[in-house]
Amino acid sequence: MLFEFLKFIIYSGLIVLISKFVLVTTLRKLAESMQLKSKTVGNIAGIATSIPELLTVTISSANGLFSATIFNVLSSNIINFIQYIFAILSNKNTKSIKNKAIIIDILLVITTIIIPLLIVILKIDINILSIPIFLILYILFIVINNKSHKKYLKKENIELEKNDKEKNNKNGKRITIYIITILIVGLLLYIIGEMLGKVLENLSNVFNISQMIIGILLGFITSIPELITFFESQKHHKNKENDILGVIEATNNLLSSNTLNLFIIQSIGILIYKIFTY
Repeated sequence: MLFEFLKFIIYSGLIVLISKFVLVTTLRKLAESMQLKSKTVGNIAGIATSIPELLTVTISSANGLFSATIFNVLSSNIINFIQYIFAILSNKNTKSIKNKAIIIDILLVITTIIIPLLIVILKIDINILSIPIFLILYILFIVINNKSHKKYLKKENIELEKNDKEKNNKNGKRITIYIITILIVGLLLYIIGEMLGKVLENLSNVFNISQMIIGILLGFITSIPELITFFESQKHHKNKENDILGVIEATNNLLSSNTLNLFIIQSIGILIYKIFTY
């Protein structure tokens, strides 16, 4: 069992390291090369840092460990929020989170923790009928996020446009390289994910490890990229006139990651589980 557990740590660690040092970094460079706004960069970072959750939830569901997925999502979303608060406090950006748009985003993030927590505590059965509800909630969260930013961050949006104009022009060759890199990394992550799936199956079925324990462990491991990007986004904007830009990016990273984990990735997990258990 010790050897299988070591393989679990190694494969999960590889997914996190590759996602952080190659995938997240490349996606950020691609976003900046395409002259995207900081809010959009934060959303893209959120998508990138949710790749490990997507892999682990998909793999767990395909191997019949569906119960582990909700614990994975719950622990990931809680840890993401704690890491975000830690990053804000460490960078002394507490004044920025008093903005109404940021407060609304944080309330939405807290909701992404409350929902899976209630599912676990009340033992609510999530099935194929849950997917439309999750998709509607996902769209609703996006609408609220966009409207609150337009209403309460007018000054900062002007600053974002100013910063975008100061960026370098597009570099077609670099963009192509970034896209090829992302495709190669995606293939590599898939291969490692397949190996992780076999280990998860062994731990659960052969060694009778609780799916709750597996899910929580996966949540801890797959939340590491978010911690790094929360600090990176604020550090990236630290020397600029408006520190709130870094907080906007970090907050959108957090919100995008948590909503994807709960509403989209969990829905994918439901579909995968139904397909493989049909």
